[in-house]
Formats: sequence, structure tokens, C-alpha cells
Amino acid sequence: MSADLLVRRAVRGATALRGGAGWRPTPYQLFGGLFWLVMSLASWRLPMCCDFGQHAAVIERLKANLFHPAHPMADLPGAGSPYYSPYAFAQGAFARLTGLPGRQVVRLSGPLNLLVLLTGIGRFVRVLTPRIWAPVLSLLAMVLLWGTKRAWWSGYLGLMSMTGNLPYPSTFAIGLAFWAWALTGTRARGMGGLVRYVGPSGLRSFSGYAGLGALYGLILLVHPITSIAAVLGAVAFVAGWQSRWRAAIVGRWALAGAAALLVGHCWPYFDVFALTGDRSVDALHERLYVGMPGHFWLALIGVPALWLRARRAKRSEGHWWRDPLVLMFVLECATVAYGWVSGHYTYGRILGLTLVPLQFALGVELAAPRPWGSGRRRLGLVAAVGACVGFLTVQAGAVVPRSLDPVGFDQPPRWPTYAWAARHIKPGEAVITDGFYDVHSIAGYGPDLAAPLWPDPALDERDRLRRRAAVRAYLNPASTRAERTAIARRYHVRWLLMTRWHQVPEEATVVERSRKTGEVLARVGG
Repeated sequence: MSADLLVRRAVRGATALRGGAGWRPTPYQLFGGLFWLVMSLASWRLPMCCDFGQHAAVIERLKANLFHPAHPMADLPGAGSPYYSPYAFAQGAFARLTGLPGRQVVRLSGPLNLLVLLTGIGRFVRVLTPRIWAPVLSLLAMVLLWGTKRAWWSGYLGLMSMTGNLPYPSTFAIGLAFWAWALTGTRARGMGGLVRYVGPSGLRSFSGYAGLGALYGLILLVHPITSIAAVLGAVAFVAGWQSRWRAAIVGRWALAGAAALLVGHCWPYFDVFALTGDRSVDALHERLYVGMPGHFWLALIGVPALWLRARRAKRSEGHWWRDPLVLMFVLECATVAYGWVSGHYTYGRILGLTLVPLQFALGVELAAPRPWGSGRRRLGLVAAVGACVGFLTVQAGAVVPRSLDPVGFDQPPRWPTYAWAARHIKPGEAVITDGFYDVHSIAGYGPDLAAPLWPDPALDERDRLRRRAAVRAYLNPASTRAERTAIARRYHVRWLLMTRWHQVPEEATVVERSRKTGEVLARVGG
């Protein structure tokens, strides 16, 4: 730590003792606060879409029964479902306490998740460098340097994707991952700057390492796929910065790992370690590997900055991998490649975090106080052009409302609402749907689906596929009334939510029709 940094901290502390009259916000506090406000509003204005209904359904089930929730989307037991994480449990408890519906709790989670993410980024960059503009430049690189094709997945941190995915558990888990990396890097390098944030016992205490391990265990439970990237980052920081490997140091890191495993093992709602062999969602994630250059190529602007870090590490430490960002990038690329080669495409979910070393290396390099030579000047110019290209081609519609849009930017998806149908359906009543939007959304209002949309360990995949086949048979125009009645009785179906392209069966009673989409809600059964 440089002497001038110590002087600045001492002066800041003295100013605080005199009443804090001299406090001034840092550039990141100003920019991050503005970013938090803009993105919270941008996320709030979007209607429920994509996976929003799934997460709202989880909260509805926990709101109904906090300790023994039903399956997130079906009238079945929910034991073993990984959706019932500590994060969802807290949301369900909040819903029970306030009486708010699940979809409102999900919406309220967006600003909280963004706050965790932004503070985690700030702490993470401070561990990499004390340069005050580095967090701002890193954040800009993270949200703008993706590609020129829209990448819309949970866990992707581009502006466009964040508008829809801020309220999801993945964003909260990524924010925790940045905090975990910051604390891991601090311990590995033996810095003392964060003692006040982890208690008086200090960074070298066993309780501090156990607490760090518990944080990784929490990430594992909240979003298991994010925990893979989180652990790879932890390995990179420990391998890169831990210089002395005495028995006590090994024991402390072993304690952190044991604490993480213990937290994961003790969670009663599902067995997180059983997910390692679950390939039921791999087919859904194969699309992650399609069109990768168009989704990510602008992030390659950070390659020269990462190469500079590797060269400096080799010159000062003797090995290129002693730089944590470089090693993190290599490990994450290897994991993504393994997902492609093995067909375990779910590992591709860490693609968004694989860009973090590139984006943050670029932000740190451009914030360096050294005089700008021609090489860094060119890198800064290329980064600025890339950020403008990313913003204008993909990201601008996230923060520019259509009413203020001068050129017609690509906007986030705006799905129809199903409140008009949900007000007739009691929570827990089963529905058969034949559309794309309704099958994703209606469970978020409280009803169940006769055939759950996504695979879930709480329901045997063969049973789910049988239910989906039964729904297709019910909707088949060639099916008889007796066949439809048998299916409705078998799965306790009370309602049909039909698009205008399907004819309502003769035994169903139309209750309401949507004026916007033409969809029909009809009642069947008793």
C-alpha cells in the first residue's frame, strides 16, 4: 500500500472525527448512485416476462406454506426443488409478512439486487487497484462491452439483459460473488483495509475464513451455476496472491471450503450436490453456444489489458497466472469449453461472468494514473468506440423509453399481462394453456399448470413429459370429449387458457376474453 494512500485515509479519518464536513463522494458513489436509480426505473417499467412468472410462482408457494411449499408450477409436492433457496425463502417470508403478491415481491427485489451488485463491484475493484476511476470504467465496460446481437439470459450483465433480469436470484448471487472475490483477494494478499467490514477479529481469524466459506455456500444455494464461476474466481485469487503456504494458512482455507460445503449440505429444502449429475436442463442451454461471436465480441477489446496484466505478473512474480484476473479468465474459458465438448451445456451459463476479467482488466488499465502512451491511448479510443457501438446497437433501448427514442432502438420484450385471467382462478387450481406467453406467466399469479414448463428435481422428468404429452393430446382437435374429460380429471384441470388459434372445447364455458390478445379463459370440470 502506497504512503500517499495511507495519508489520504488518515486525513479522511481525521475529517470524520471533526464531524465529516469535508466528506466528498467518490466518482463511483456518484455514478453508481445514478446508475442504480436509472436501472431500477428501467427494470420497474417492464411488465412481467420471461422467467419472471416462474420466480413469482416460487414466492406464491412459499407464501402459502413457508416450510412445506408445493411444486413451483404444479399441484405436487415441492420437496427437492432448487428454486426454494435461502433467497426465495426470505422473499416468501416477506410476502407472508406484508401480504404482497409474489410478482410484486419479485419486482421489489430488483433495486435490492442491484445495490448488492454495485457495492460488490466497488469493493472488488478496490481490491484490484486504489484508482478512484477504475470502478466507474469497469462498470461501464461490464454493461456495454458485450456484442452487437442481443444476449438475453439470466446472469448476463449487459444493460439490455439487466432490465429484465435484475429481480432474479442470479443477479443477487453475482453481487455476492463480487463481495466474495473481494474478501478472498484481501485475505490472500494479506491486506488489512477491510477489517472494519468483517469485525474486530480481523481478516486472519478462523471465524473470518469460516464466514467467507459460508458466503460461498450461500451463493451455491441461491444460484448453483453462479457458484461455479465464484469458486473459479476464488481459486484464481488464492493461487495468484497467496504467497506463503504455512500449515496455518492451508488450514484456514480448508476451513473456508468446509464451511461452504456445510452450508450447502445443511439446507433442508433440496440437495444442492445432487444437481451436479442432473442433465435435464442441458438441452435448454445449448442455445447459449449459438451465436457466441455476435453476443460477446466487443468484450475482446479487453484482451490487450489482460495480456498486459499477464506480462507484468510474469515479470514481477515469475508466472503469468499469478494475476487473478488472467487465471480467472483461463479457468472460466476452460469450464465453458468443457460444457460444449461434454454436452453439459448448462455450464455455458457462466459465459456472462467469463467476460468479467476482460471488462475489469480494461477498466483498471484505463484508470491508471501513469502518462498515457500511444498504446494506451489507442486502447482507450477503441474501448470508447466499442462502448458506443454496443450502446447504439443493443443496449440503448434498455434505458431510452420508446416515447423518447429518436431512432427506434431495440426495446426489451413487453409481454401481455394475465391479471384479467388470474382474477377468476383460485390459487392452486390447475390450468391448461396452449400459448407461449401464458404458460410462462400464469403460474406467477398463483394458479398451477397441468404440465410444468421447466424440468425440476422435485418432479420426475418422465412424469413431467407424460403431463406435457397429455396436454398436447387434450389440445389435439381430433381428441374426443371423453378423452379430454379423462385428462382433466387425472390432473384436476379446472381452467383452459386458449389462444385464438385453438377452438374452445364444447364442454368448456367461456368466462372472459382478452381484448388485447384475443385469448380466452374457459372453465371445465366441476
